[in-house]
Amino acid sequence: MTRDISKSMSDSRFAIIDPAAGISGDMLLGALVDLGAGEDWIRALPGRLGCPEVVVTIERVDRCGIRSTQIKVAMRGGAREHPAVPVEPHDHRDSMEHAGRGHDHAPHRHLGELVAMIERAPLSEAVRERALRAFRLLGEAEGRVHGVPADRVALHEVGALDALVDIVGCIEGFERLGVTAVYARPLALGQGWVRAAHGTLAVPAPATSILVEGLEVGPDGPVSGEATTPTGAVLLRALSEGRPPARWRGVASGWGAGGRNPVEYPNALRVLIAEAVAEAGEVVVTVTDIDDLSPEYLEPLREALVAAGALDVQVWASQAKKGRPGFRIEVVSEPAAETAVTEAFFRHSSTAGVRRWTAERVTLTRRQIEVETREGIAVRVKVVEGPGGTRVKPAFADVARAARRAGRPAVEVAREVQQRAQDRVAGESRAPLTANKES
Repeated sequence: MTRDISKSMSDSRFAIIDPAAGISGDMLLGALVDLGAGEDWIRALPGRLGCPEVVVTIERVDRCGIRSTQIKVAMRGGAREHPAVPVEPHDHRDSMEHAGRGHDHAPHRHLGELVAMIERAPLSEAVRERALRAFRLLGEAEGRVHGVPADRVALHEVGALDALVDIVGCIEGFERLGVTAVYARPLALGQGWVRAAHGTLAVPAPATSILVEGLEVGPDGPVSGEATTPTGAVLLRALSEGRPPARWRGVASGWGAGGRNPVEYPNALRVLIAEAVAEAGEVVVTVTDIDDLSPEYLEPLREALVAAGALDVQVWASQAKKGRPGFRIEVVSEPAAETAVTEAFFRHSSTAGVRRWTAERVTLTRRQIEVETREGIAVRVKVVEGPGGTRVKPAFADVARAARRAGRPAVEVAREVQQRAQDRVAGESRAPLTANKES
């Protein structure tokens, strides 16, 4: 049964691609369908892209005991792009003869044609932009290998349309799941040699080795042959924001099967859906004392510190040297933001130095929702899960703005939003989990 997690996604949730056994476009697409991106959607995608001659099939397969979803993209006559075949030791077959069989006369598609198909297709602007970037990267890599301009790179028609469905499908699949941030663990490339269209090639293939530039590569483990394809590598380049956060909580996982089924390891790609863990984490506390800054400039300083990554800014009055009145300013931030916070202190205040130390912050689980007033004005509400139950708190700035627009007292708007938020949260806790009706 395919799961449907898209309705429960929130802004704090993200995806983690785990290419421990490598990655290809169909493996990633299979994992997204396994997570509930939609079977009818992926079957209909070729028609939306202007290639109705392409058929997508979905199978549930076993990869070393792991139930996975396999996606196959093929022409209506049955022709499809097959994975590169590993060359076994002492395999003395003539690889060039094998590669040339039927190759020269196969129909081709230039990369420029695929770009035009993406530009014409009914896609969201975010999906279109990322898909076009992916094909530009793919064209540049293949162009560097073959010495031709990117838009003149020629791909076999089956492989070209396969890549089109895979790339657009994977990017749109994340959108359908409500995922806006994608991270990746270290990538396995595989090892050995593979038999490809141009002969026997060392792993990684030339285009793949270019496309993985800038990506974190990890140990191959037992993976042999071509673990990462050019399409898989370019999807990581187009989607991944790097390593996942240090702390996160798993929400769901999906497995996409590769074409081969070795007995040594599961040839499958795992995609995790996770959410940030704000309850506990390492933070940096940055503090300074100021006695020569006019109080009216404290608010611009606070704004600059927040923009630099401050999670919290506290200011309180103090007594400085020689009896002068002053202020102590304390900032809590993620470790990654400590440099930017320090620079903001120096740029936007009169301080000549700061003190920093590492601490652990422990908080309650929190998230944010939006609730509309009776006038239809959206107000952000913080939802906190405490030991005594769920608490909600409307954002003051949003309440004040809504009150001004509606011509009502702010306290009245706050009470209304508070009640609506409590009713919504209570309704969510009672709602049962449902499976995707497509399965």
